[in-house]
Amino acid sequence: MTGTGWGRIAARRPKGKEALCRRGRPVQGRRVLDEHILFIDGEAMVIDKPSGLPVDPPRDGSISLENHLQSLSFGFKRWPSAVHRLDRDTSGCLLLARNPKAHKRYALAFEEGKVEKTYLAILDGIPAQESGLVDLPLAKISTREAGWRMVGDPRGKPATTAWRVVATVDGRALVEFRPTTGRTHQIRVHAATGIGLPIHGDPVYGREGQAGVTLLHASALVVPREGKNPIEAKAPLPARFTALGFAEPA
Repeated sequence: MTGTGWGRIAARRPKGKEALCRRGRPVQGRRVLDEHILFIDGEAMVIDKPSGLPVDPPRDGSISLENHLQSLSFGFKRWPSAVHRLDRDTSGCLLLARNPKAHKRYALAFEEGKVEKTYLAILDGIPAQESGLVDLPLAKISTREAGWRMVGDPRGKPATTAWRVVATVDGRALVEFRPTTGRTHQIRVHAATGIGLPIHGDPVYGREGQAGVTLLHASALVVPREGKNPIEAKAPLPARFTALGFAEPA
C-alpha cells in the first residue's frame, strides 16, 4: 500500500525556530540513518529501517522517520518522503522518493502491484508444508475493548502471499514471504491464519503470553523504472534474527 503522502510531509516541515517544537523536527547530533542506506540516486533512496522506528509520527510525539528526513536530504532542498509503510517493529527495505514526481510514479507502481517485495519472518512453529500460497481477503474490524485488527473475510480486499520455508531452528521456522498485494498487516495475518503459525513476538496476532517485538523483516525490494535500471535493494538479516540461531539466507 502507499503510505506517507508527499504533501503531508511537506506541510509538516519545520522552519526556523518552529523546528524546536513541531513534529518532524530534525534529530540533533549523529546522522544515525547514514549507515542504513541501501540504495541512493537522484530520485530515490532505500533505507534499512531499524525495528522500533515508526514511519509516521506517533500520537505521543516520540521520534519517527520524519525526524530523520532532513539528514537524508544530502544537499537537496526537499526532504525525501516515504512511498509506503512498514510497521514500527518491521525492519528492512523502505523506499523514499526525493522529489514529488518520483513519489507519484513509485506510489503508482506499488498500487499496480509492480513492485517485488520479499520479507523474512520467524514463525512460532514449523509449517506442515515447505511452501504454499495464501489467498485470504482481509478486512478491518474494531472494538472498544481490543482496538482494531485485520481479519480474514471473504468480503474483504483481495490479498495473496506466496511463502516458503528457508530454515528451521529449535522448533521455529525462518520463512520467506512474497506478497503480491499490499494490505495492512497482510503477512502477519496470512502467517497466523493462512499458515496457522503466527510470527514470533506478534502482540496482536501472536500467541498469548509471547508478545514482544514482531520478527518481520523487509529483506528485499525491486522497483521497476521506465528508461532506467530498476531500484534494487537488499537488507541484511537483523541481529534479533541471528540471535535465535538463523543465518543469512543464501
